[in-house]
Amino acid sequence: MRAKFLIALVVVAGFAALAYEQGLLASLISHVAAKQEAAAEKKKVAEVPPPAVTAVRVALKNFVETVLVTGSLVPHEEILVAPEVDGLRVLEVKADEGDEVKKGDILAVLVFEQLDALLAQNDAALARSEAAIAQAKSQITESEARLAEAKASLERARPLVKDKYLSESVFDQRDAAAKTSAAQRAAADSVLRSAEAEKAQVEAQRRELLWRRGNTEVRAPADGMVSRRNARIGAIANGGAINGGEPLFRIIENGEVEVDAEVSEMHLAKLKEGQRVSVEVAGMAVVQGAVRLVSPEVMKATRLGRVRIFLGRNPSLRIGAFARGTIETAHAHNLAVPQSAVLYDDEGPSVQVIENGRVSVRRIETGLSAGNDVEVVRGVAEGDLVVAKAGTFLREGDAVRAITVDSKVSEAAP
Repeated sequence: MRAKFLIALVVVAGFAALAYEQGLLASLISHVAAKQEAAAEKKKVAEVPPPAVTAVRVALKNFVETVLVTGSLVPHEEILVAPEVDGLRVLEVKADEGDEVKKGDILAVLVFEQLDALLAQNDAALARSEAAIAQAKSQITESEARLAEAKASLERARPLVKDKYLSESVFDQRDAAAKTSAAQRAAADSVLRSAEAEKAQVEAQRRELLWRRGNTEVRAPADGMVSRRNARIGAIANGGAINGGEPLFRIIENGEVEVDAEVSEMHLAKLKEGQRVSVEVAGMAVVQGAVRLVSPEVMKATRLGRVRIFLGRNPSLRIGAFARGTIETAHAHNLAVPQSAVLYDDEGPSVQVIENGRVSVRRIETGLSAGNDVEVVRGVAEGDLVVAKAGTFLREGDAVRAITVDSKVSEAAP
């Protein structure tokens, strides 16, 4: 009986050992399978490449900062030519629009017959005044003779009347005659002065008439080109103007032209006299000029300032034509990156540099801009690889795959 119990115990122990071994084996198999699955997943993840980004290399470039202005062509100096004489009719016109004239050239002739008639009248008045002067002088001579005779007679009468050889009444008559002669002499002087004053007046009138007669020929006051002609034969020139207040002629002095342009107030401070300007005129090639004047005033209504760009003498330029100017305000030769590569935040500008396949954010200091490029004064070195189109989807330390493209940055020396 005891033997059967031992045999049964051994059998049970065997079955138990076998079950344990089978459970342990299953657990081991499950663990190995999990590790293999994890390794496969890890390998699968490792095989996924990092995202590709477009990158450019930092290179040197020539920077030219420009300001765009627009305006119209105007004369550098415009001369308004009008007659000095009022109320005369235009007899002849000798210059037309577009003509080149020299200083002193006759532009128009006014009718002068009326002035010639007035000069003839003045000649007669001058002759009358000269005759009056001569008559006054003869009267003075005659009155001086009578006065001398009256004084001599009076002096002879004084001792006679004292010695009672001459009556008082006769003496009084001689005294009165002397005084009358003196008065006549003074009157003759007054007549002479009056005649001389009249002659001076006539001579002054004559000078005015001669001046007016000489100005019936309207002459060019300086060299230049006639830009507008308002003079018409038969028209009356009044007050130095014609046709509603317009001068007879407008002359562009020396034919020199400039651009009267407008620029926003934020760019006005960058403009200085002498800066080079490339001007595009409608229907023409580019013309080179220079800033001549920067207005000290900004118009309140438009917030625009004015600038004058001198172009010089060019017969093909037309006054009033539209012009667009590009003013060079600054130059530099420095490192450049695309504008799209620069990020801006509260701390300032930055770029995303790719180093060893990882993104590194660098703070930079920017300068001028030209086209699609920005000057980098500090923060990167030549040859650094930067993300061409930086964005917030990239972070510090992110793995990326750089695809380099041409940055189109000029490496030519300035």
